[in-house]
Amino acid sequence: MMWKDKLRVWQTADLPDELVAELCECTDETELEDRFYRNLEFGTGGLRGLLGAGTNRMNIFTVAKATRGLASYLNAEFGSPSCAIAYDSRVKSEDFAKVAAATLAQAGVKVYLYRELMPTPMLSFAVRHLSCSGGIVITASHNPAQYNGYKVYGEDGCQITLQAAQKILACIEKENDFELLPSFDAMCVNGNISFINDETISAYYSAVLTASLHRPQVPLHVVYSPLNGTGNKPVQHILKEIGNVQVTVVPEQQNPDGRFLTCPYPNPEIQEAMKLAADLAMKTDADFFLATDPDCDRVGVGVPTAHGIRLINGNDMGVMLFDFICKLRKTTHTMPQKPIAVKTIVTTEMAAAVAAEYGVELRNVLTGFKFIGEQIGLLDKTGEAERFIFGFEESYGYLSGSFVRDKDAINAAMLICEMGAYYKQQGKNLLEVLEDLYQKYGYYQSDLLTFTFNGPKGMSSMQKVLDGLRENHPSSFAGKGIVTMVDYLHDNTGLPKSNVIAMSLEDGCQVVIRPSGTEPKLKLYTTAVANSKERAKEAITVSNSACKKMINP
Repeated sequence: MMWKDKLRVWQTADLPDELVAELCECTDETELEDRFYRNLEFGTGGLRGLLGAGTNRMNIFTVAKATRGLASYLNAEFGSPSCAIAYDSRVKSEDFAKVAAATLAQAGVKVYLYRELMPTPMLSFAVRHLSCSGGIVITASHNPAQYNGYKVYGEDGCQITLQAAQKILACIEKENDFELLPSFDAMCVNGNISFINDETISAYYSAVLTASLHRPQVPLHVVYSPLNGTGNKPVQHILKEIGNVQVTVVPEQQNPDGRFLTCPYPNPEIQEAMKLAADLAMKTDADFFLATDPDCDRVGVGVPTAHGIRLINGNDMGVMLFDFICKLRKTTHTMPQKPIAVKTIVTTEMAAAVAAEYGVELRNVLTGFKFIGEQIGLLDKTGEAERFIFGFEESYGYLSGSFVRDKDAINAAMLICEMGAYYKQQGKNLLEVLEDLYQKYGYYQSDLLTFTFNGPKGMSSMQKVLDGLRENHPSSFAGKGIVTMVDYLHDNTGLPKSNVIAMSLEDGCQVVIRPSGTEPKLKLYTTAVANSKERAKEAITVSNSACKKMINP
């Protein structure tokens, strides 16, 4: 069906007043085409898109259609299927969660729904704790306020595999755009929907505390921002439990608010999102500050200095936590036999140096924390889950226990504060600890370049960049010889096929190129290592310049 035909179907459908008004106000043909030229793509990350009317938008109908497909899949795969559901602070998140809950319940799937907004890691925990067949969390993670999303989890608490996503998509494609939406209240009265109780929440907190390594022995003062998301209650709860941590919360960003008025891009990787926390940390002379994204699975950290604020990127914080975990577990004799850590292929190779130092097996997986969670699941199946000590990715995602199968900013916030207090007791701040690691292992630097390709032709434009590299197979890049070029889509890498190309250059630099799994963006990761920070940064600058020329010749 052509996009104009889809538009006409929607214009004659029984839509809520706000969606009717939205379509009436939209007179730009290019925008209308973008709303209807495709169905919002469903993949291993579920759904994610702009809020609004249309098949390529997040609304109650796209959510209900996806959920009917998920229900068909669960009923086909499980005898008595059940599903846990959580939602974040975004616009329409609670509405979408209730639509999903009622749709599943009507299809005979037992539903467990959190009573109030909850972080993504607490959904991952609930799936396994309640022995569910799957899970849903309504969130668009760190995207701007205009977005929302729908992430699906398997019975193992991980985001769904490619195989499961394909089966669910096949079920979704059999569904009509419009069906009568079931009543959430009626499904609750019928007992088909249950609310997740306090026992599950308490069990999660207890599980997080089992990953505690060194309760603070000296007072620590941190500034914290939940960026108007789900993190405020759980992060403060855990930091109170470990003790000796004074938390000052950024007042403008304390309460849930899906408009994100003070941080239009609520991503702790972005300096602007951290500004209020940074200003408050300087004003209150805090040891450091941290912020979690709206669904509280990522955490960013910054340190006030005499020269201003210094943010610690995801690679560096991951290495610092990895080293801290190894050091403490060695010291306390809690390091398991044959320990394992897991990182993604775009994450710093400095982790390999730390792993070698402590005798830890380091596994590399494709980008996406679900692949780290999958490794925990494989260990769990053989009764070896205790071998997993840490997993991390450069995009500010960390996990140090097997109780959750996704990145967990609550767990990470606890470890960061314990690490901060541990080194504060030795007279060091986090930046001094990082400098010590640089001097020991080398100056590893990294950067991420993101190029947006909007509209119907955006995906094909992105693909042309990758196809060009595959067809031309260059021998040099950024004026340096290419030592190896790995095509994760066609080469035998031992990992699942993925549309990723990695180039290792003769000076030790690396460039990895991949499309985003959730947005119309092409991501280029550049890394360098040298015997000084200045030389490493120079190498990054040269690689970045070549990347920009490749995208925009």
